[in-house]
Amino acid sequence: MPDAGTLTRADLAEALHRHVGLSRADSSHMVEGILRHLCEALSKGDNVKVSGFGSFVLRDKGERVGRNPKTGVEVPIAPRRVLTFRASQMMRDRIAKKA
Repeated sequence: MPDAGTLTRADLAEALHRHVGLSRADSSHMVEGILRHLCEALSKGDNVKVSGFGSFVLRDKGERVGRNPKTGVEVPIAPRRVLTFRASQMMRDRIAKKA
């Protein structure tokens, strides 16, 4: 796993290979399958909860009026669906220990 920066799919597959003993190809397929399953659930409108990690929640935002910061001109912002992530208390505790 990298010391700092970004955790990638390849890093997850490599960790799975090392800790579980799956082949590199099987590890990569498993990571891809899990991510595909998460994406499919979210695209269907389902929320995703990973115990001990956090929850991915879809929210529908209504139309609102925004403002161009340079000109001050009001601009309508269309309604949209947004994805939010809320870390579990266990994850927040782990992160706080690292700080």
